[in-house]
Amino acid sequence: MKAMIYKTLIILAACWAVSGQAIAAGAEGELEPSGINVSDMASLQRGAKMFVNYCLSCHNAEYMRYKRLSEDLELSEEQVMDNMVFADVKIGNLMTVAMDPADSARWFGKTPPNLTLVARARGADWLYGFLRSFYQDESGGWNNLLLPNAAMPHVLWQLQGIQTAVPGEHEGEVGHLELATPGLLAPDEYDATVRDLVAYLDYMSEPAKLKRKNIGVWVILFLAAFTLLAYLLKAEYWRDVH
Repeated sequence: MKAMIYKTLIILAACWAVSGQAIAAGAEGELEPSGINVSDMASLQRGAKMFVNYCLSCHNAEYMRYKRLSEDLELSEEQVMDNMVFADVKIGNLMTVAMDPADSARWFGKTPPNLTLVARARGADWLYGFLRSFYQDESGGWNNLLLPNAAMPHVLWQLQGIQTAVPGEHEGEVGHLELATPGLLAPDEYDATVRDLVAYLDYMSEPAKLKRKNIGVWVILFLAAFTLLAYLLKAEYWRDVH
């Protein structure tokens, strides 16, 4: 009886693991890897600059402080205040916007979401794909392959240019996007810019990640050294026993 119970539990666990992997593959299979590196300080600094210039005018980042940004991204408080703050706030303030939520909901159809944790909610690969998948549809408005009929306009269109949809095999299907009007950046330059922005969003969703990874290296080294000492101590004790 016990053997049957154990066997059943093993089968259920295996099915759960396989189904979980299949769901994950289905959700992420078509996403191109973002290739972000949150340890690249120059990339994070460029991403922060993109964020305050193109995102912070509409989207809150109300769980992040300018001072924390300064400390983590190796920027002086003067650099942050002079280049990343466009409102009457202090270095210790949260990164919020002055736009009234009721006004933004009326203008955009809904209040733009808080972006502090968006990378944890959506994933870096999804954000990378989303910011590269805007196109101009038949109505002349903006649409997006990953989030159809999104209320958000393509705020980076001057950098990327204007993409249009090429029909797929089936009616109403989008086969792929092509660049109809070039932007200020070449395609590879735009991809690199989006990668920097996504890296910053990923950092902002968990600022402790930078220190956690650095501390993790020392913890692993300590455990390795402790394991070696424990083994030598064990060998010394058992030498007398034998």
